[in-house]
Amino acid sequence: MARRKGKKSNINTSLRDIGGIASFIQGNGITKLSALVFGLGNLVHKQIIRGLLMLFVEIVYIYYMITVGFNSIADFITLGTGVQAEAFNEAKQIYEYVPGDNSMLCLLYGVVTIFLTLGFALFAMTSVRSAYVTQKKIEYGEAIPSFKDDLASLKEQNLHKSLLFLPVSGVLCFTIVPLVFMILIAFTNYDKNHQTPGNLFDWVGFKNFSAMFAQNGSLSNTFWPVLNWTIIWAVFATFSCYIFGMLLAIVINREGTRYKKFWRFIFIMSIAVPQFVSLLTMRTIFNTNGPVNAMLRNIGIIGPTEAIPFFTDSTLAKITIICINVWIGVPFSMLTTTGILQNIPKDLYEAAKVDGANAIVIFFKITLPYMLFITTPYLITSFVGNINNFNVIFLLSGGGPESLEYYYAGKTDLLVTWLYKLTITNKDYNLGAVIGIVVFIILAILSLLTYRHTGSYKDEEAFQ
Repeated sequence: MARRKGKKSNINTSLRDIGGIASFIQGNGITKLSALVFGLGNLVHKQIIRGLLMLFVEIVYIYYMITVGFNSIADFITLGTGVQAEAFNEAKQIYEYVPGDNSMLCLLYGVVTIFLTLGFALFAMTSVRSAYVTQKKIEYGEAIPSFKDDLASLKEQNLHKSLLFLPVSGVLCFTIVPLVFMILIAFTNYDKNHQTPGNLFDWVGFKNFSAMFAQNGSLSNTFWPVLNWTIIWAVFATFSCYIFGMLLAIVINREGTRYKKFWRFIFIMSIAVPQFVSLLTMRTIFNTNGPVNAMLRNIGIIGPTEAIPFFTDSTLAKITIICINVWIGVPFSMLTTTGILQNIPKDLYEAAKVDGANAIVIFFKITLPYMLFITTPYLITSFVGNINNFNVIFLLSGGGPESLEYYYAGKTDLLVTWLYKLTITNKDYNLGAVIGIVVFIILAILSLLTYRHTGSYKDEEAFQ
């Protein structure tokens, strides 16, 4: 009895690990035909409902391809051929607009059809695998599960399929498909001169990428300075908030500090104010005619008609933005590091003091390594968030001051705010898609390489 159970367990394990291609190679004729007629192997072996459901999926896909799918693939290749035009209606004696193709819909329907085809191919392998599993169960003399057993398995061994079906479908429909659609736009000439439905856009290959990176071009002369400022901004915005927040937490958390809760409450109050309100307030305060310049005029530091160009001088605007971001971001870093500081074992500090270490040595030998070990993933996500920090730049300086040297960008624009101007203001969707791809590649490479070389990844139990 025990031997039979063990043999059955081994069979189930081997069948669970086998894939659709291996099932097709090892299966009999009925199993192989299940790749052409979905559910055939199940229908032959009396699994009627499962087989009919698989066959229904195949029929629906074939009907879709005949009615819509093949035309969608053809339109995806050409992105439309007929342009909206004006034609004279002799019966009505008036001019009417004849609708043409819509390149955006051609691209979208083509992407959807391609994903449906990929899903159909995966379902074909599922059909073959299902037939092969049934074939092997018959060969080993096991009972063939009924449709009732299939439903019951969704609550037990196949519970993960039940729980993940809706989330995976949502990610596929609302994340992956739109993402692929936007990536493909980077390989077209979809800009202000090719707006649908009045005009069509077409495939241009890597022309947009070459224009973005070509030397002495208007796009490249904008891209590289904006990229440099984006990296500089992300580094200063991330580490300035982190360092000052950690130092503030250390000062408040030290034994000699009184009214710790009061000081934490004061700094946390700034978090309660919505960020866009704080940013707009700061923009008003440091404006040309704002309170800061007015106060400086009143006390005689600057002349009656002078003003410090906080947001109109490129260098000073960048410094001002970084400083304001420190004021906004320090309370968040303070909260994060406070919790970590309170969890550092006090035995480490006591042992260091016994050995004669002063406060500076303790900070660099105990506190800082411990903090970096715990917060490195937080620093990586903060860096990524600052590269895409649209709110601070847009609400403080709007990307200005403007420059004639740049292509629809200002001196303080990040890649993300430049992307916004290209798409929303100038309707250069193809260039915006190129920038989106470049930002994704940069962030993916930096995040993965940085995290894989940190102690948090290499030695998870170093401080345990």
